[in-house]
Amino acid sequence: MGALGRWLRSFGAFWWDFIVGDDWRVAVGVVAALAGTAGLAAARVPAWWFLPVTVLVLLGVSLRRAIRDAGT
Repeated sequence: MGALGRWLRSFGAFWWDFIVGDDWRVAVGVVAALAGTAGLAAARVPAWWFLPVTVLVLLGVSLRRAIRDAGT
């Protein structure tokens, strides 16, 4: 693999780690929340509340999973 290939691989690995991080489920949840917010806005429904509520739910689910895994 040449220098360009190594650079591209490192660049992709950085963005994957930055966006997905430790929990791919949270990343998928955030993408789904953004899509849900866009869908509500497109339907002319007030959507300002959907994203913060979804993030709070995702935080709770993530914390519960981390606490459960730390206890084992």
